[in-house]
Amino acid sequence: MEVSAELIIFVRDFAIFFAIYLMIALSLNLEYGYTGVPNFGKVLAVAGGAFTVGFFPGRIIAWLFGIGSGLDYITDNTAIVTDVNKVLMGNPAISIAIFLATLVVAGAIGAALGLVACYPAIRLREDYLGMTLLAMGEAIQVIGYNYTPIIKGNLGVLVPNPFGWAGNLRYAVIAVFIIGICLLVFYYLERLVRSPLGRMLRAIRDNENVSESLGKDVTRIRMKTIIVASIMGSIGGALDAFKAGGIIATSYQRVSWTFWPWVIVVLGGSANNMGVVVGTFAFTALRRFIDYYKEQLAPFVPFNVVWLDLLLFGMMLILIQMYRPEGIIPEKPTPTLGYRRLKKFIISKSAVSRSEKEEKRTLLRRLRGFASNLVFKL
Repeated sequence: MEVSAELIIFVRDFAIFFAIYLMIALSLNLEYGYTGVPNFGKVLAVAGGAFTVGFFPGRIIAWLFGIGSGLDYITDNTAIVTDVNKVLMGNPAISIAIFLATLVVAGAIGAALGLVACYPAIRLREDYLGMTLLAMGEAIQVIGYNYTPIIKGNLGVLVPNPFGWAGNLRYAVIAVFIIGICLLVFYYLERLVRSPLGRMLRAIRDNENVSESLGKDVTRIRMKTIIVASIMGSIGGALDAFKAGGIIATSYQRVSWTFWPWVIVVLGGSANNMGVVVGTFAFTALRRFIDYYKEQLAPFVPFNVVWLDLLLFGMMLILIQMYRPEGIIPEKPTPTLGYRRLKKFIISKSAVSRSEKEEKRTLLRRLRGFASNLVFKL
């Protein structure tokens, strides 16, 4: 019974970790894989969503229910959030409503950050654009560390628990919501890349001069792509903050939220959403395995086991670039229609073409017969 409980906890934590990183990696794949935008500042959107959770819902609920009047939200954060959670535990509808409203606000913040980050350099070459986005990602970390009114800097704040009414099933309910939102993001991106817009993004990635010659506004399309991807990344950061129950600025740094998503995309295969899913699964499985069994692995490595995942992923990245630079699942054509509908369409077209050929043969035979009769009469 104890083993099964541990297995359930492992699967639950694995699913949450997998879904959050999959959302962020998919958003990076939209930018880099399909549009060719080297976003080296992905942490900007993720941290923006997480900081929104630390700033917005607790203050709103405290204001609505008159909690902590006369107290400072940052200084007396623990006392205020504790009272807020008591209110949320008895109001599931309000809890879910504030959860969804926070995600909407986080998405709006992500869109604004994406616009601010890309606007100064969107017309520059890809390398300069990547450097600008990298600088923006560093800037939000500095703000989070030093501007205490947002999330109390390096000390961090507690965030409201919108799933406290679920009791012991809190993490299970969170997992369901996070996985559901991740599936919606995946479905949206699959539909997008199989549409004419998706083919246009690839055309811009492959040759922006040709795309401009065909009348496409490359600058505006790139900007919109960054904004949409930033919305997804910000929602992923907000979900991570809700899952943790608290937020501290040091948790959102470039290694975890920029470097790891890049590893996932390169490992799985850019411009292929299923490849990103496979890359995220491999990344999550290895990280969770090392995290859960680090005590058992410690005697077998000649260094601190906390560095093992960094070493292994670095080696995997080098090997992938040497022997399979296109990733585990390479980029493939993405037809607008499904294969079954395409098959029916091709078969119907073939049948029509055969009937047209037969009609042409019949008409030709009739014309030949008419011509031969005319010659014979003459």
